[in-house]
Amino acid sequence: MSAERRRESDASNRRPVGWLRRVDRSRALAVVGLAALTWAYVGVLWRVTTVVGGSLRFGVAVAAALALAVIVGRFVEPRVAVGVTSGLLIAGFGAYLLALPASQLAVLTPERIIDDTVALLTGLSVLRLVGAGVWATAITPGPVFLSWYLGVRRRYGLAAAAGGIALLVVVLTGDAGGVETLVGTLGATLAAAAATGDRHGTGLARADVLTAVLAAMIVASATLSVVPGAASSPILPDRDSPTVEASLVEATDSVEVVGSIRLSPSVRFTVESQGADYWETAAYDRYTGDGWVRTGNTRAYDRELAGPPGGARTLEQTVTAEDAISVLPAAWRPVSLDGDVAADAAVTPQGNLRSERPLAPGERYTVTSRVPNATADELRRAGTDYPDRVTDAYLQLPESTTDRVRERSAAVAGDAETPYGKAVAIEEHLESEKEYSLSVPAPAGDVADTFLFEREAGYCTYYATTMVVMLRSQGVPARFVTGYTPGEAVGDDRRVVRGLDSHAWVEVYVPDVGWVRFDPTPAGPRETAENTRLTEARQSGEADVDVEGTGGSTTPIAAGPGGEIDVSEGVTPVAVNGSNATDAAGNETPALGQAGGERAPGAAGDGSTLPSLPSTRSLAVGVVAVIGLVAGAFRTEAAGRIVGLLSVQLQRRRDPDADAVRAYRRLAVLLERRYRPRRPGETPRAYVRAVADGRFGGSEVRRVVERYERAQYGDGVSAAEAETSVATVDRLVRSSTPVVRWLR
Repeated sequence: MSAERRRESDASNRRPVGWLRRVDRSRALAVVGLAALTWAYVGVLWRVTTVVGGSLRFGVAVAAALALAVIVGRFVEPRVAVGVTSGLLIAGFGAYLLALPASQLAVLTPERIIDDTVALLTGLSVLRLVGAGVWATAITPGPVFLSWYLGVRRRYGLAAAAGGIALLVVVLTGDAGGVETLVGTLGATLAAAAATGDRHGTGLARADVLTAVLAAMIVASATLSVVPGAASSPILPDRDSPTVEASLVEATDSVEVVGSIRLSPSVRFTVESQGADYWETAAYDRYTGDGWVRTGNTRAYDRELAGPPGGARTLEQTVTAEDAISVLPAAWRPVSLDGDVAADAAVTPQGNLRSERPLAPGERYTVTSRVPNATADELRRAGTDYPDRVTDAYLQLPESTTDRVRERSAAVAGDAETPYGKAVAIEEHLESEKEYSLSVPAPAGDVADTFLFEREAGYCTYYATTMVVMLRSQGVPARFVTGYTPGEAVGDDRRVVRGLDSHAWVEVYVPDVGWVRFDPTPAGPRETAENTRLTEARQSGEADVDVEGTGGSTTPIAAGPGGEIDVSEGVTPVAVNGSNATDAAGNETPALGQAGGERAPGAAGDGSTLPSLPSTRSLAVGVVAVIGLVAGAFRTEAAGRIVGLLSVQLQRRRDPDADAVRAYRRLAVLLERRYRPRRPGETPRAYVRAVADGRFGGSEVRRVVERYERAQYGDGVSAAEAETSVATVDRLVRSSTPVVRWLR
């Protein structure tokens, strides 16, 4: 027997030894797959609890569900397990309802529950839920128990399906990142493959089908906005949506703090009002560590709204859209709305007005606001008797908030005896200690911690975010607010507001007064950037920069605490979620809240003209797509054909016998692709005679087979004979049909 035949015989007789003989390979594969799948969706929901609190409770609930599944899995019947799962889900949903505030329960109807469920499955982040932590803790034990119970029962396919549904939910909400989606998909694939191996002993034989299907689902969900929703933009934008420039005024449900931004000089709207103010569009209550989320559901505007609890002045504003806008800017606090848009308006739980449709250029509405007018002395005298609804929502901090942030906040505000005093101290500290810049790298980690200790400069979102976090760490309710500064005055009662007037600031809750505005962003640099950009736009003849009555220099006006106007204070730019802004150079960049927060290639402030790397999410989706293509190729046998094609192109030389054997095997691939595979029991000589005798090489092919037989089973071949076989096959490869023939 030749050395090669002995090696093949040894390999065929080789068996696992020692502990490997006792390993149930299908079960091991299933455990690994289920562990990866569980890690994916549990990790996403655990991250939710780290933002809103209760991560320890969540971990205990998940561990208990897992332990229960392992313990009862061996002796509890499936119908009992399904009942347990149903009980866990029902009890969890009940706990979630009990955790909702009374104001939310009052509007909760079966129709609203259905609407909210549909919203979750089309892009509503779990973090938008008022009781997000309770929801995550209440819902997760059900799928964890069921998937691992089925795994213990060796129902691996059903186990993968149970966990896969949970993963699909967090993918649809947009909370699952690319890494979690990829790991979860691979885990589900392994568990499903274990089911095939356990049943048929075929290991991964059918895993390629499931892999291709799951990969297609993930890639589709990552590129269609209706599936992962908030996490990405659709490939084909909605033709009814506002333009990119118009979306600068869009205030959606979340804001992500990103790196460098730029300012836009385009006019958005004009305001006719007897007083100047900040034109607020959205307030955000939940801080995630890297941005802000607005919780709760909007309701239709159908009646006059309540004003602030304390004294206030009435301010009527008539707003005219100069470009398509999708927000309803108004001085805080709006109480009534008139105009055609009122029929399509909604009110957020935070008290802001929103439009359910974009306003066309020229469309007008009138809004009446009750602006708090407490004096500084009145604010200092206010106590700390905060309503529960305020402390529940506006003292929240994620677990990413570091001890050094709390310590710095205490040091800055420690001498102040009142909440108002703490707010003033923190505002002045940020104004004096940090520089203003639009060109900054994106924060790595918690925004407030990064800005306080690792950055010397930032723009309004950094200042406002950090001030809110510092105040909350000291027990002072505060929130993050976006909108516009007053804009350019055109006469006594008219103001022109541009994209560069977009801004972020802080509102602090004062008992018996309501929300009071603070602006920690330095004034001078903001005014310089605004005036410079506007001047350059006018000199270069850019469109939509001016309307009738404008064209001179601008005088930004800011309002201080209590609503009084103070021209000594400045306002700073912010690009509102989902929009673009432009800087002093007039270039557009992604704004707050865009997927990944990336800048355009070669954007100012990135220090390079090289294209930006794709986001982590994009790379992960690309990896999933490649995996799906490979799996599909294996299922359609295209992969085998491609591998076979590549394998015959070149032959590495070794010794004459090995070269002759390798030459025949290359020839066999050619014949199989051209004619048919060799049948069981058919010898190489009979096979070649049947398919290629008189065709495709003729006698030369027969001699290749003869040399193979002598090299494999006889006394070997000479170097010249081996060289002839290799040369013959090389010639046949070169003369074969083009590559496309191999893939048919």
